[in-house]
This record gives sequence, structure tokens and C-alpha cells, in this order.
Amino acid sequence: MADRLTRITTALAVAAVALVAAVISYQHAYELVRSHGESGITARLVPFTVDGLIWAASMVILNASRRNQRVPVLAKWSLGVGVVATIGANVAHGVNHGIVGALVSAWPAVALVGSFELLMMLTPSATAPADKQQTHATNATDMDHGEPTRTKVEQSQDQAILADYIASLQGPGRPLSQRFLAAKHGVDRRKVKQIISNMAHPEPG
Repeated sequence: MADRLTRITTALAVAAVALVAAVISYQHAYELVRSHGESGITARLVPFTVDGLIWAASMVILNASRRNQRVPVLAKWSLGVGVVATIGANVAHGVNHGIVGALVSAWPAVALVGSFELLMMLTPSATAPADKQQTHATNATDMDHGEPTRTKVEQSQDQAILADYIASLQGPGRPLSQRFLAAKHGVDRRKVKQIISNMAHPEPG
């Protein structure tokens, strides 16, 4: 209960910082766009494309992480470009007030980017791929029934090959070939043949 409360309050704090930083960063970018010739709806929407790109790229990276997949190169580039653009826009907004003014103006953008990444880290199961979560749940069930976890996790290579072959016998198509089974399990074809032969003609006990 205490851990859950900590996560909730932390998420709320990070979200509050992100919201405040987003509003200030947007205002800075909006004023910068207006001062450089844009107006109306265009001036109001351009800042959204900058911070929106950071959010979209972060979501793609988070999704890839959860699925234990390689992060798309485009997502990495988009995140980097978005970070540079939002910080650059805020720096440009305050540069007329000197170095201190530029740093003060840039801070909301830095806080916004940091908040985005912190929120990604706080997202439930963000650091655990779905297949690992399923394995953890299965292991917990095994322990509840008093069974060692290894009984359902471990399976010999011979048993796996035999299980695949038997399952294919019950299917609508042809049984799996010895060549296919050998390639799938990374063994020699002769070993597959021996396993299947032993099934058809079991050795006397």
C-alpha cells in the first residue's frame, strides 16, 4: 500500500511539473513564432508540433521497450530533434536578456523534457516486457500450488521436438518434416529421426 501511494504521489508531482513546464514552454515558443512573422492559428499550432514530437517519440520508445523490441531509429532521431528544437526555441526567446535570461527561459523546456522521461519510467510495467511479466505470473502460480518453478519452465530438447511432431499429427495438414524440426530446434536431422523412431518403436523397459 505504501509503495503504491508513493508511486501515485510521485506520478502526480511529475505530471504537475510537466504541465507547468509545458504551458510556459508553449508560451515562449508561441511568442517566438509570432515575432518571426507567423500569426493566427499557425502561430498557435507550431509550438504543439515541437513538444508533441517529443511525446510521440517517447511513446514509441516506451512501447518498444515494453515489447522487448529494438527502438526504431526514427523515434530516437525524432526525440533528439524535438529536444533540441524546444530548448533552442526557449533559449532564443530569452537571449535578448543576456545569458541569464536565456538560461531562465530555457529551464521550462529542460524541465518538460525531463518530466516526459520520468513519466515514461513511472508508467506501470514500463521496464518489464510483457513476456517476462507472463513468466513471472506463471512462476508465482506454480509456487502457490507447492510445485517447483522448474517443473513448468524447463523442458528437454527431445521432449520439445517430440511435442511439436505429435501436435502436427493431429493437424489438418501433413506432419512436420524432420528437416523442419531440425532447423527449428537447432539439432542434427539424424537426432530428430531417432526421436521420432523411438516414439514409434519404444525401447523395452
